[in-house]
Amino acid sequence: MKVLVIGSGAREHALVRALAADPAVDAVVAAPGNPGIDAIALCRELPAGPEDGAGIAALAQEVGADLVVIGPEAPLVAGAADAVRAAGIDCFGPTAEAARLEGSKAFAKEVMAAADVPTSLSRVCTSLDQVADALDAFGAPHVVKDDGLAGGKGVVVTDERARALAHAAHCLAGPGSTVVVEEFLDGPEVSLFCLTDGTTVVPLAPAQDFKRVGDGDEGPNTGGMGAYSPLDWVPEGLTQHVVDRIAQPTIDEMRRRGTPFAGVLYVGLAITERGPQVVEFNARFGDPETQVVLARLLTPLGVVLQATARGALAEVPPLRWREQHAVTVVVAAKGYPQSPRTGGRIHGLDEVGDDAYVLHAGTARAKDGAIVSAGGRVLSVVALGDDLEQARHRAYAAVDRIELDGSHHRTDIALAAQRGEVAVAG
Repeated sequence: MKVLVIGSGAREHALVRALAADPAVDAVVAAPGNPGIDAIALCRELPAGPEDGAGIAALAQEVGADLVVIGPEAPLVAGAADAVRAAGIDCFGPTAEAARLEGSKAFAKEVMAAADVPTSLSRVCTSLDQVADALDAFGAPHVVKDDGLAGGKGVVVTDERARALAHAAHCLAGPGSTVVVEEFLDGPEVSLFCLTDGTTVVPLAPAQDFKRVGDGDEGPNTGGMGAYSPLDWVPEGLTQHVVDRIAQPTIDEMRRRGTPFAGVLYVGLAITERGPQVVEFNARFGDPETQVVLARLLTPLGVVLQATARGALAEVPPLRWREQHAVTVVVAAKGYPQSPRTGGRIHGLDEVGDDAYVLHAGTARAKDGAIVSAGGRVLSVVALGDDLEQARHRAYAAVDRIELDGSHHRTDIALAAQRGEVAVAG
C-alpha cells in the first residue's frame, strides 16, 4: 500500500519511519513533513495548511494513497478525516465529531461521566467567579485547563491561587470561552495509546512522558520533553484494566451516541490511591511517547493502521514487542516554551552513532542546505537498550554530540524509574 502521513513533527517522523519499515508499505508520502522525514519519504506541500481537509483529500488522490494517517490534533478536530473518507480513501483518525474528545475537555468529561469512567472531579466554568468558586471547592494544587486545543500548553497546575485565576482569565478572554477546573490527581502519570476501529480496542505499550520544561518537573508545562517505555513499575494487569474500565466503555459510549471513534484514543492516566484515573483524552498519538512506543513495536505498523481504518482490528494478531527499553530526549530551542528562538544551525546530526537515532520535530532546511531550528521542540533523540540505564546512556550520549546554540534539554528523563524511585500509592 501507499501511505500519506499528515504532519511535520517528531511524532510524524516516528510514524513515517515505522511505516517505511513495513514490508506491506510500498511508499510513504508526508505532508508537509520536515528535513528528517524528507530523507526517508517523499515530502509534499499543503498550500492551505494541514487543517485543509479538502486539500489533504486531493493530495491523497493525486499520489494514489491507499491510507491517510493524520498525526496532529488540529486537522482531526477540523474534520480532515471526514474529508478523506468522503473521497473514498481509508483514513486513520477520528471524525471531527469524535475528535471532540480532545477538542473539548468539557465534552470529554461529559462522555466519561456517561461511561462511568474514573476521573477527577471537575467544574466547567465560563466566568472568573465560577472559577474562583471551583478553586476554593477543590483546594490546592489548582488545576485549570483551557477547554480547547492549546498544543499541550493550556493546562496550569499550581499552588498559587492568583496564578490559577490569571490563567483562567487568559483562557476566558475570547467570546464563548470555557475552562475546566479539576481536583488535582496525585500519583505517577501513564500514557496508554489504544487503537480502535470504533468497536474493538487494542492497547499499545504504556509509556511515561515529562511535561515540565526543567529537571525535577520544574518550570512551565510544555508539549513534552522526553519519554520512556516500558514501565516496569506499573501494577500487573494495568493495561487490561484500563481497556476494560476506561477505553472500551468510552468507545462504546461514543458509538452509542452515533459518533463512533476510530483511530487512536490516547488515555492519559494518574495512578492514584483510588486506582487509575483519567487526566485527559487525546484523539491522536502523543508526542513524545509515540517515539518510544513505536521504537519497541515489532508488528508492522501499516497493516495495523489499515485494519483500524477499515473496521477490521479484531482480525489483527496480537501485537509483538521488543523486550528492550526505549528512551527519547527532546532537544528544545533557546527560550522554549515561552518564546523559542528559530533559525539556529544544528550540527552533529551525522555523529550521533549507531546506538541512537534522531527524529526531527521543529527543523527546516536553509538555502545553503544546512539544517536549522524552526520550532520550540527541535529534535527527539531516541535510543534502545537492554535496560533503562543503557537506553538512557545511549540517548544522552547522542544528545551530547548535537550542537544548537542556546538549546536545552532535561537530564533526568527516566532517571527515577532507572533508580526504582517511582512509587504507586496503595
